[in-house]
Amino acid sequence: MRLAFYITSILTLTSALSASASYSLFDSGNAKVLKPEQRTLFGPQSGSFRYDKRMVAAAEIAAERARASSTYSCWRYVKNALLEAHIIDSYPKTRYAKEAGTELQTDFGFRKIAVSDPYKAPPGAVLVYGGPGAGHVEFRSKDGFVSDFVSLKPSPRPLIGVYVKPRS
Repeated sequence: MRLAFYITSILTLTSALSASASYSLFDSGNAKVLKPEQRTLFGPQSGSFRYDKRMVAAAEIAAERARASSTYSCWRYVKNALLEAHIIDSYPKTRYAKEAGTELQTDFGFRKIAVSDPYKAPPGAVLVYGGPGAGHVEFRSKDGFVSDFVSLKPSPRPLIGVYVKPRS
């Protein structure tokens, strides 16, 4: 008797689950894009970044050209990779790495995204750091960070911003 009840319960539950899998309450006609302040309520993946995928190619170009250790030419390597990947159409004029974000926004259409942790930056994003001296700039790669050298860790300098080029 108990066995029959147990089998009937399992069959009922299985059929209910399969029926609910084919039906969804999602209505694409009424769906809306979340505002940035609402995205935090729905978890870290809800605000997926929409940016030019050539940014990932630029990070890969930089990784191919990177040295084993820093040559203190991070901004030059990033500029060249952006040009080679056809993200930008002219060579940036700023001299210091910590000025990169402002120039990328004003002259090349990049957008600063709301990311304060370098590890959470999307692959291909340009990370700009301040601090004493010229600062530092690097790409977020799939495995770490790259500019004139490859690193598994981000720069210890203070992060100024994370920049991506929106899709065209």
